[in-house]
Amino acid sequence: MTLTELRYIVAVARERHFGRAAEACFVSQPTLSVAVRKLEDELGVILFERRQNEVSITPIGERIIQQAQQVLEEAETIRQIALAGKDQLRGPMRLGVIYTIGPYLLPHLIPLLNKRAPDLTLVIEESFTSNLRESLRRGALDTIIISLPFEAPGIITQPLYDEPFVLALPSKHPWSRTKAIRVEQLANETLLLLSAGNCFRDQVMEVCPACAYAGALESPIQKTLEGSSIETIRQMVASGAGITVLPCTAQSSRNDLKGLLTVRPFAGPAPYRRVALAYRRTFPRPRAIELLRQAVHDCHLDCVQKLEMEHTKSH
Repeated sequence: MTLTELRYIVAVARERHFGRAAEACFVSQPTLSVAVRKLEDELGVILFERRQNEVSITPIGERIIQQAQQVLEEAETIRQIALAGKDQLRGPMRLGVIYTIGPYLLPHLIPLLNKRAPDLTLVIEESFTSNLRESLRRGALDTIIISLPFEAPGIITQPLYDEPFVLALPSKHPWSRTKAIRVEQLANETLLLLSAGNCFRDQVMEVCPACAYAGALESPIQKTLEGSSIETIRQMVASGAGITVLPCTAQSSRNDLKGLLTVRPFAGPAPYRRVALAYRRTFPRPRAIELLRQAVHDCHLDCVQKLEMEHTKSH
């Protein structure tokens, strides 16, 4: 039994497909299949039921794969401990960021980190919160930047900043001459949202509960359009397709939409999201985590409210 064979069975369990698992492990499918069969023969049990275009895990396979995942995480911890013993701020640091944070934080964050820790190499992955949570849990990522609420066993979260929401309008919209917009006014407009699966979409629905009543006749949700990214939605707004809610860091000063887009604050206390850093409790490079946290705190994000260290929460 080898760590490589354990990686293979964990990949098959995750992908539910031998071909995709082989691609994820950067080996040929025959190589992976032979290794999995060899491990099954060694253990004397069947881990996977193989059917055409479908793979399922046997009950004993579920238990073995769960243990294999733990073994791989412990093996990675050994590697990280060794790396930390050399220099915690040297080598790769695998950072995950959700789609609605990465484009607006990373251009500020990366130069700061390069200046403060030139031997630290960020390996960045952008994805949905659910995907980042799983990658963090199984050790494929070292730390992630997400929006709260976020909970996972064995994970520590450190809130970084509160980010107010703003309203983006076509420049010819009547509200462009208004200083601030009330949240309840959104229900009567064509609201542009990110597609399902994005946590920012859910947060916008929480901001405007009246916009979430799907199913009723003449429901506002029937006037909702979707986009694949915030930048796509900004362009849809500029073209006159509707209005949208943005995190304040997504306000763009670029000239590609100059004169076509107007941004307005919300009246009263602005709705906001809390952005946080999350990492495994056992992660052995605390200096790298602190460096990252401090660098985010020092980024020039003028519209956010920075939070201090005492908000740390462990799950």
